[in-house]
This record gives sequence, C-alpha cells and structure tokens, in this order.
Amino acid sequence: MPKKKNYFVTFEGIEGSGKSYQSRKLFNKVKKKKIPIIFTREPGGSKSAEIIRRIILTGSKNKFNEMTDMLLYMASRNEHVEKTLLPALNKKKNIICDRFIDSTLAYQVYGKGVNKSLVTLIHKNILSNLKPDLTFVLKVNMKKAFQRIKKRKVINRYDKFPKSFYQKVQKAFLLLAKKNKKKYFIIDNSRDTKETENLIFKKYMKLLKNE
Repeated sequence: MPKKKNYFVTFEGIEGSGKSYQSRKLFNKVKKKKIPIIFTREPGGSKSAEIIRRIILTGSKNKFNEMTDMLLYMASRNEHVEKTLLPALNKKKNIICDRFIDSTLAYQVYGKGVNKSLVTLIHKNILSNLKPDLTFVLKVNMKKAFQRIKKRKVINRYDKFPKSFYQKVQKAFLLLAKKNKKKYFIIDNSRDTKETENLIFKKYMKLLKNE
C-alpha cells in the first residue's frame, strides 16, 4: 500500500492546556525540515473565517446563546474548509490545525448541551469527508490551566468560564480520544518542560513515515 504523502493533524484541549503553544512548536520544527506544511487554526484559518472568529471571541461569555454560538463556529469552519484546508490538501501540503471538530463536540455539545445530531448533520454537509489523521489531546490540571490563562495579554470569551465548565469539557475531550485510540494521542501537558514538545514531534514524525 503506498504511503500517504500529506497529513492533517489537529490539536485539542481546554484553555490553558498549551495546545496553541505546542502546535506552533511542532509546526516550526517540521517546517525546518523542509516538509511542505501549513499552520492554521479554528475558529479562523482564512480571511473570512477570521472575521467570524473576532465576532465569536470578543465580549462577555454569555454574549450569544448556545445555538448561535455553535452556528457561528460552523460558519467559520465552512469557510476554513473551503478556503484553506481542502486547497492545502489538494496541493499535497501537510496541515497542523489548532482546534477542529472535537472542540465543537466538547464545548458546544458536551459543555453547553447543543443537540449532537444537529452538529453531526451540519458537519456531514460542510466537511467533504475531511477527517484528521491524528489528533493530539493535551490534558492539564485545572490549577495550571488557570495560571496560564491569567498570564495572557488578551482574554477572550472562552477564557472566562468557571472551573466546572472546563472540567466538563476536558472530560469530553478525553472521552472522544479513548473511543478511537488509533487516531488520538493523549498527553499530560501540566508541566512546562521540553518533554511534551519532544514527545509530540516524535509521534508526528512516525506518522509521516507511516509507521
């Protein structure tokens, strides 16, 4: 069976888990190896999707009701898929993405109680069968997560929820990961060490080699 030439990898986790930091670190390491790759994020990832991102993340945590919030995320994702993800894959580029569909399931479905069937139906229509080849789920203890959030220069809506909400969301991420262990890699990122960074890079390079 021929080796796949490009891979779509996502990073998931609650606020303060370090997933944005670790996903960027991985991208920079891979890019240095002259491997064709792009870094992107959700919400956002294209010019139009970034406009929706600003609408989603600014203001009070209760700015929108649960359904409005979910639909805005889906609108952003639709633009992202059409304008960035599919074109990159068609050009044989690898992708590292900070958040994707698991964040919608963890936050909007498990965290806020949005109907899962509706989310599944929308995804069926906008994803064009696009699925991550590997997802890194970064878990973190709550004390560490809040310490990291407090250090941020800019606080968005999703940095303002209570501890109980983040606990519920993290539990959902871990549940999703344990249902498909071949496509998920769970890492405890509670400590600020190079160990996590090296572990992620090693796992990613194994994926590229189709091991």
